[in-house]
Amino acid sequence: MKQIINCTLILFVVVFLPAYASAQSGTYYTIRDFESWSSINLKYKPTKNLKVNLSQQLRLKDNSTTLNAYFTQLGLDYKLADFVNIAVASRLITENDDQGKIQGKENHFRWQTDLEFNHDISRFLFKFRIRYQNKDELQKTSDEIKKTTRFKLSSTYNIKDWKWDPTFSAEAFNGITNNDGFYKMRYTLSTNYKFDTGSLGLFIRTENELQGEYPKRTNILGIKYNFTIKKKNK
Repeated sequence: MKQIINCTLILFVVVFLPAYASAQSGTYYTIRDFESWSSINLKYKPTKNLKVNLSQQLRLKDNSTTLNAYFTQLGLDYKLADFVNIAVASRLITENDDQGKIQGKENHFRWQTDLEFNHDISRFLFKFRIRYQNKDELQKTSDEIKKTTRFKLSSTYNIKDWKWDPTFSAEAFNGITNNDGFYKMRYTLSTNYKFDTGSLGLFIRTENELQGEYPKRTNILGIKYNFTIKKKNK
């Protein structure tokens, strides 16, 4: 039993606690961190194929002790067919910049558009999503707009007589502003419990940077509550 506890503590330190690397200049870089993400989402379905989404999210970094960002997002999701959806969304972001000579809160605006395909095979539901996003800092007029395409593949397995069906996804981030190429991978294991007024989602995630002298790995624990407003039938 003692060995199991020791192994668990070692695993926690290796996976979740921050790690740093030092450059020859004496500057320290974070190469591993643990973050926590939480969100509240409001969903409304005015028609059969259209959904309106409003969400508020908070993200903490530095072993979940420091504010990383918070944002509000408004989006529309439209079902074109049983196997394909399109979506658009806008996001107002406040980021905590605590690196470099100039630090403080930064306000950004991001908009995005999605095209998603889905297909059922037995108890599996497969989804493939392509996203284009455009992000700009509001206070600056000369800053470079960050443009990114994202490719996400996910699989959900329906377990018989079980409410917490698992979903695994992998997502690649491709920077197109300066032809940066693929700069980050994101892997997520999640589950979702549905009830009458919405659902509760939990996930663990790891993000791996693919470029730079000191690529960073971020481990993330997340929780999200989805509240659904149902349209009353006349």
